Amino acid sequence: MTTSRTHTETINGARIVIEELGPVEAPALVVHHGAPGLGSRSEPLRSFGPFADACRIVTFDARGSGSSSDDGPFSHEQWVADIEEIRDRLDLGDIVMAGGSYGGFLAMEYTLAHPERVRALVLRDTAADTSHDHLAVERARAFDVVTIDPWAIERIGTGNFADNAEFERYWRAILPLYDHHYDPAAVERKAAATQYHYATHNHAFGVNMPRYDLTGRLPEITCPVLVAVGRHDWRTPVPASQLIAERVVDGRLVVFEHSGHSPQLEEPELFQATVREFLHDVGVVPHA
Repeated sequence: MTTSRTHTETINGARIVIEELGPVEAPALVVHHGAPGLGSRSEPLRSFGPFADACRIVTFDARGSGSSSDDGPFSHEQWVADIEEIRDRLDLGDIVMAGGSYGGFLAMEYTLAHPERVRALVLRDTAADTSHDHLAVERARAFDVVTIDPWAIERIGTGNFADNAEFERYWRAILPLYDHHYDPAAVERKAAATQYHYATHNHAFGVNMPRYDLTGRLPEITCPVLVAVGRHDWRTPVPASQLIAERVVDGRLVVFEHSGHSPQLEEPELFQATVREFLHDVGVVPHA
């Protein structure tokens, strides 16, 4: 079993909790979690921990999320600068950059800002703009497994929460949408384990997302890109991933037929095999 190394660093004025797995001399794979203000390093550790046999896995709670401090600003520019500072501080050299959902936004932003540092890019259930967001609202309204609170549907993607209590109410309401197979016990576990930072989420979706659009710059991404997406993803549907894979120079789209927004958790063996094959193909890891 690989032992994790957890440490706290002051990164651009914020206290950032970083966790690493795998040999320090191995190729570095930096993974950014999604859901600012809700996400944390726990999901990337679970999803990419199996690659610690061949890679140095580096993940962290971004500023304003998880156990890291709530020091702003919560802008894409700042989060990208934090990734670069962590890469430099840990002397990682050139990296494989990975991110899912909102973490995919930042993985693409980092690659565009530092193309010389990225050997390959692994994206999961993400988008290059907000043009598919209306589909999320439509799917939430049409969801027939449980009824989604109309109050929560009205707040999807708005960043409009007064405090953490209201934010938690919203998160509990929409969690059933995320997995292909609804499990109420799993929803409760996820909600209870979440560390809530409503101000981070408000800025991410109320300020950052209205101006988020990387579609015109996707051809600038020349490194190999794996784009993974669940067939039943309600939040960032398959067409959003198709757009990315078609417009980057070397994009490879893989659709997971039995997953929602999280194929790395819903079809873990297939996800791991897909990523490992990609990393082999681009010369990062040897073939198993």
